[in-house]
Amino acid sequence: MQLDKIDFQILRLLTENSRIQWKDLGEQIHMTGQAVGNRIKKLEESGVIKAYSLIIDEMKLGFSYTAFVIVHMKTANHDSFIRFINDRNEVVEAHRISGEGCYHLKIKVKSQDQLNLFLNHLLDHGNYSLNLSIQKIKQFNPLTDTLK
Repeated sequence: MQLDKIDFQILRLLTENSRIQWKDLGEQIHMTGQAVGNRIKKLEESGVIKAYSLIIDEMKLGFSYTAFVIVHMKTANHDSFIRFINDRNEVVEAHRISGEGCYHLKIKVKSQDQLNLFLNHLLDHGNYSLNLSIQKIKQFNPLTDTLK
C-alpha cells in the first residue's frame, strides 16, 4: 500500500490518541469522519496498523527496574534458553546478537529480589553481564523520527 501525506497525518494523530473519534480526527485534517474511517480501515487491512495499545506508567504499577542483560551461552543448543525467555514475563524484549555475547535481553522487574531470582535462573543457561537503566532518554517513534 502506498501511503500519502494524509495517511501519515492520520497515523501521527492516532499515535497521540488511538481513541480519538474519526469525526474529531477528520476536523484536524479537514476531512469527514467517514473518509477518515475508510482510510483507517485500509491501513488496518493492509497491515500498516497492526494493533492499538496503551501506554502505561510502569512506575505506578511498581515496575521500578529496567535492566539490559547480555547473555553468554554455555552451550550451542539454545532451544531450552529460548523456551525459558519466552516463559518469563520479566523479559520484554529479546534479541540474538552478533559481537559481545549471544543474546541481549531487556527485562522489567518490580524489585531487586525479583531481578536476583531471574538472574539466578538465567545462570542455568549461561553467564551474563548486567546494566541497569537509570533514566530513559529517548524512544524511537517511526512516525516522527527518521532513520539517517
